[in-house]
Amino acid sequence: MLSNALVMVMIIFAVNVVYVSLSTVRMILTLKGRTYIAAFVSLFEITVYIVGLGLVLDNLNEVQNLIAYALGFGTGLIIGSFIEEKLALGYITVNVVSSNPDLKFTKKIREKGYGVTSWSSYGMDGDRLSMEILTPRRYELRLYQTIQEIDPKAFIISYEPKRIHGGFWVKQVRKGKLMHPKKKVKDKQENSESTKKE
Repeated sequence: MLSNALVMVMIIFAVNVVYVSLSTVRMILTLKGRTYIAAFVSLFEITVYIVGLGLVLDNLNEVQNLIAYALGFGTGLIIGSFIEEKLALGYITVNVVSSNPDLKFTKKIREKGYGVTSWSSYGMDGDRLSMEILTPRRYELRLYQTIQEIDPKAFIISYEPKRIHGGFWVKQVRKGKLMHPKKKVKDKQENSESTKKE
């Protein structure tokens, strides 16, 4: 009897973890405009939800089942957020202010394959170099590392843009050019060598 009750608790917990994880991922996909993928995920989400809810409603007299359902809900939310973070969907806009306007900051960032818009600005202590950098979320940490290597004192603010339209850089990212920055540099070197030969 005790073993059956324990199995039921484990099943309810597992079902709710899966359901809430799928629900969290589906919600994030919807917010990011991935409607068709979100609709596909929702098919599994609702199936799991009906199974889990059915198990709880059939055993409402057992307190441990309600506790398992609640714990599964909370755990599923954490796991769903973790999955979304690992998928790293969408883009991040990073605003950078460098205290050294003489640095060839923009050129170095562009060489790494990022889209950069830069302008001169003025801060409390003098001239600054301000930049707006667009990157896929999966390369966000790599970008921060690059910025810190160039200017450890750089001021950084990042946010997630809701909609992106136009620009040559987004097309390059979709073709995978940011994923292969070495290839891009190699192609430039080969082009310059062929030009010299001519």
